[in-house]
Amino acid sequence: MIGAAATVAWLGVIHGPIGAQWLNYPTKGTPRGPDGKANLTAPTPRRPDGKPDMTGVWMGVTKYMIDIAADLKEDEVPFRPAAAAEYKRRRETESKDDPSARCLPLSLPLKQTITSPFKLIDIPSREEMVMLYEGARHREIFMDGRPLPKDPEPSWYGYSIGKWDGDELVIDSNGFNGQGWLDINGHPTSEDLHVIERYRRIDFGHMSLEITIDDPKNYTKPWKVKESPSLLPDTELLEAVCENNQDLEHMVGK
Repeated sequence: MIGAAATVAWLGVIHGPIGAQWLNYPTKGTPRGPDGKANLTAPTPRRPDGKPDMTGVWMGVTKYMIDIAADLKEDEVPFRPAAAAEYKRRRETESKDDPSARCLPLSLPLKQTITSPFKLIDIPSREEMVMLYEGARHREIFMDGRPLPKDPEPSWYGYSIGKWDGDELVIDSNGFNGQGWLDINGHPTSEDLHVIERYRRIDFGHMSLEITIDDPKNYTKPWKVKESPSLLPDTELLEAVCENNQDLEHMVGK
């Protein structure tokens, strides 16, 4: 776990309340109980082609934001020696040099677990999915059969393609710049990072997510984490801007 002061400072970078807006404005197509509340255990919605409709505003689980390996034993993260030493240094300095504390983008896995939601928009007619995040950044997931770029220009969020494996949405991403952390604790990444996400919409309001981290510069083999985003019905994303950042001077790490 990170130090309490570092946690407060990091969260302060996300200006505005944690939540969403357009509260209680009914989302079209949402199944409801007799009391008018969204029935989150209703059957999974389907597209005309029978595939699950993944559209919705989803919230990840905060503990994975802090430690993406929260459910793993300490020796189950297959660190290479240099990566283990860097992770140890980041822990000992209480994540003082966390990129997000300097208003830099969060890593792709970290965006799925942050304390604010993400919106997934399923666009079958364009063979594309879009993920929107509070913070004015987005991802495009191309479902048209194109391959990942072989020599991509490195970027914070990389490049993503998707396909269906039965009812699972599989997103394959590469082309990262290696500057992001997998979590606030500081699991490192490199430009060789390759991420595979497998999303399954269990019912109307619940989703399983398996993330495979493959980064041969930092880890001796690919490793997996499992998460469980939940739907936030009848709401939309807030604007979140990292500005007037006064957190760095208050970070307490060595």
